[in-house]
Amino acid sequence: MSFRDIRNFIETMTALGYPRRVSMENFRTPNFALVAEILIWLVNRYEHHNEIPSDVDTEADRIFFIKAVAQFMVTKAHIKLNTKRLYQADGYAVKEMLKISSVLYSAMKTKEMALDDRGEEDNKFRSDAGSRISDLKAARQLASEVTTKGAALYDLMGKEADLRERRTAAIARPLDINETEKALRAAIKEVLENVEKTKDMLNNVVSDEASLDAKIEKKKQDLERHQKRLQTLQSVRPAFMDEYEKIEEDLQKQYDIYVEKFRNLRFLESQLDEYHRIEQERFEEAENTLRIMQHKLREEEHNLMKDSLKNEDSDLDVIEDEGSDSDLEESRPSKPRPMRNGLMTGRGGLFIGNMQGGDSDEVCYAFTRIASFTFIPF
Repeated sequence: MSFRDIRNFIETMTALGYPRRVSMENFRTPNFALVAEILIWLVNRYEHHNEIPSDVDTEADRIFFIKAVAQFMVTKAHIKLNTKRLYQADGYAVKEMLKISSVLYSAMKTKEMALDDRGEEDNKFRSDAGSRISDLKAARQLASEVTTKGAALYDLMGKEADLRERRTAAIARPLDINETEKALRAAIKEVLENVEKTKDMLNNVVSDEASLDAKIEKKKQDLERHQKRLQTLQSVRPAFMDEYEKIEEDLQKQYDIYVEKFRNLRFLESQLDEYHRIEQERFEEAENTLRIMQHKLREEEHNLMKDSLKNEDSDLDVIEDEGSDSDLEESRPSKPRPMRNGLMTGRGGLFIGNMQGGDSDEVCYAFTRIASFTFIPF
């Protein structure tokens, strides 16, 4: 007996439409009247025309009733019931009655599903008859199978009279004590063999467990040993570690020095490039200034030469006109007159120069390049 069996029985009885309300408290104590009522209702539900007596007043009537119900269910529904549990009329009887109610409930569900399927098929057939043409072949095959199964069932039903007599004789035949004892001994022997096999398996399990425990213990020892070794290696300082750290510090210092020098070198190179660029620009500017001054000086020299030639020609004309002057005047050398822009004669040539300073350093540099004076030959 279990709570689940009683609950399932109550649910199936409610679904089957049992008119009386059944609760779990009805089967706490033996209640033969309720059990008999439920059995009669189930038998009538299975087959309405039956010969089950309903009188359960005396003990003999109750025994006869239980036997009749059990025999009916065996012959009609092939359901084997335990008569002792049914006679107890408690929770154990519920477990036996659940067998009958489960069969009836399954049949009801099958019928409902069949009706639903038939209704769906009818609706579908009405809505779209053309779509069922492809199922004609399957329907013909099912019809042939139904015919074959019906013929086989008819043959088996024809043998039912002979088989019923044999079955009745087998049931009525008394049990042979020797055969029963032989069967029991064989069963006991088989059970003993199974027990021996189970013991052997348990012994093997024990030995396997012992071996596994030994392996686990060995692995634990290895783990502890490796952990201790690791701790020892971590605590011991290598001999070369001091030298390594010292070399590492020196290397870091040298690297810092290298970085500083590299930065300085790059800065000085950039400054040198900038200085060269500025010098190149100044040199090009001075060259341009000198070229311009040379051009101007050449123009001035050219103009001075033209003026001097004109003056000489005019002087010669004056001397020819005044040829009657005295010898004193002829022999007197004429005073040199100053020329514009500092023009002086001497040693067969003209020196053109200027006593004033230049306007800038570039002009001084240009005059230095040309020796501050230019010699102009006649």
